[in-house]
Amino acid sequence: MKTIFFVCFFLLGMLNLQAQKPVRLAVAGITHGHVPWILGRKPLGDIELVGISESNMDLSKRYAERYHLDSKLFYRDLVQMLDAVKPEAVVAFGSIYEHKAVVEACAPRGIHVMVEKPLSTNLADAEQMASLARKHQTLLLTNYETSWYPSIEKAYQLVTDSSTVGTFKKMVVHTGHEGPKEIGVNAEFFNWLTDPVQNGGGALIDFGCYGANLMTYFMKNETPLSVTAVTRQFKPQIYPKVDDEATIVIEYSSAQCIVQASWNWPFSRKDMEVYGDAGYVITENTTDYTVRSRSQKEQKRRITKQELPVYDDPFAYFADLIRGKIKPHPLYSLENNVQVVRILEAARESARTGKTVQLRKK
Repeated sequence: MKTIFFVCFFLLGMLNLQAQKPVRLAVAGITHGHVPWILGRKPLGDIELVGISESNMDLSKRYAERYHLDSKLFYRDLVQMLDAVKPEAVVAFGSIYEHKAVVEACAPRGIHVMVEKPLSTNLADAEQMASLARKHQTLLLTNYETSWYPSIEKAYQLVTDSSTVGTFKKMVVHTGHEGPKEIGVNAEFFNWLTDPVQNGGGALIDFGCYGANLMTYFMKNETPLSVTAVTRQFKPQIYPKVDDEATIVIEYSSAQCIVQASWNWPFSRKDMEVYGDAGYVITENTTDYTVRSRSQKEQKRRITKQELPVYDDPFAYFADLIRGKIKPHPLYSLENNVQVVRILEAARESARTGKTVQLRKK
């Protein structure tokens, strides 16, 4: 009996020790403009950066110097890095098209992956990536900035409760900025962000994914009935290969979503309007929102992280999920983000043909 108790105690101790160990994290690609977030992240004890793969050696050298990183962390080849450093998890900061290759390399090795939004440039790749993750029982997450907006989560709670807005009917999402060139993204990021293959499109993909992600969350992963989209090139001299303006209408049997994705806003914005048959919630930014219902006048409110704790660091979220400290959030989920790619692909086809794309029958 004592032996059994000792073994159980030992195993429990080992599991607890594993839960406290930093996650061995590697970076696949560094051409994405958001990569400084991980390269410059201060040590918090939750992750250990063990490797970086990037074929552009000049870019690797620049980032190594900027963030005082050991040159031994850098590898020119992803597979070589994975086999050399054996990470538990990888974050992908290359082009959207390259996400599939990262999952193909990582999933069979049992390595968890988190990519920047969206999951993929096309549905076929997204479904293959999902199949690999499920087969090898690895996490495959998609990171969006809006996933860690307390105002978004508050709006979801108010809609779910239904006592404020009533039955959910419509969402309008505005996302984007003045344009990649206008805001000064680096050349490596600009080159693939404005490429129809590497990014899958322009503003439609870059910012349309936010609205698709949020509406899919509110609709609990339901497949839409149809998608209609119109794209424009207001600045063909800057973005000759892709759209810089997109309006997407996503139809459901009980609700509708309008996504306005743009590289032409006068200012950067990520805001959302949610309407029910008895009221509305409008999020202005990370913390500020406006609510109105038939029983109360319009009120402007601000929610703090203390009132509604949400992760504001995707790497901390990723590490805690790997260590089993939390449950997965629907906005990051594989089910949600395969649906997002399905919507974006339909939107791209609708814009190309000028016709509504049907996804399922009523």
